[in-house]
Amino acid sequence: MKSIWQQILRYLYIGKKDPSAPKGRYVSMMHGMNRISIIVFLIALIIMVIKLITRHH
Repeated sequence: MKSIWQQILRYLYIGKKDPSAPKGRYVSMMHGMNRISIIVFLIALIIMVIKLITRHH
């Protein structure tokens, strides 16, 4: 479970990069897509929480 969080932090440029990770055009494109997916997911979670909070008031 710890490695999953480390990978997410690396996608978001928060954690330090793994020096043994493969480098290539397609790998960097995959990481870019994953980064976009994580950001969109977090935005959707924030919107859902805001809607839940404002609905109960």
